[in-house]
Amino acid sequence: MTSTTPRVWLSPQAHHRLRNELTTLLAPARGDDESVVPDFASRRDREARIRQINALLTNAIVGEDPPDDGVAEPGMVLTVRFDDTGETETFLLGVHGAEHGTIEVYSPDSPLGAAVNGARQGEQHTYRTPSGTAVRVTLLNAVPYGRAREALPAGE
Repeated sequence: MTSTTPRVWLSPQAHHRLRNELTTLLAPARGDDESVVPDFASRRDREARIRQINALLTNAIVGEDPPDDGVAEPGMVLTVRFDDTGETETFLLGVHGAEHGTIEVYSPDSPLGAAVNGARQGEQHTYRTPSGTAVRVTLLNAVPYGRAREALPAGE
């Protein structure tokens, strides 16, 4: 049987944080002590997060940088220019919920992430914000996270 669940890229640091979070979330499950998980909604939220982390870890590609070919894809640190304002933003194209330090993370499924995923340096793409506004961006740079991380401030 083949899986249709997409693989997700995680940095080694994000993978470690998720494993630690999962361990912490599973620890009080011995009896769901009322002092640890006081109500049903909290237990339900905890169980949902456990499922989310398990899915991320099960489908993770850990620390394996994508090719350094200038193509935007998960695991790349991207710099885009918002063409209407000229402002630039640098972010990791990756998975929300994995937290990759202090660098901003955009999911490949987000409007901006979907617009630039697969783009090459210099290409312009347009996406719509949730309010319906069309935004045009140009991909300025795409560097594998492992290489970009060396240039980021400590903690990212």
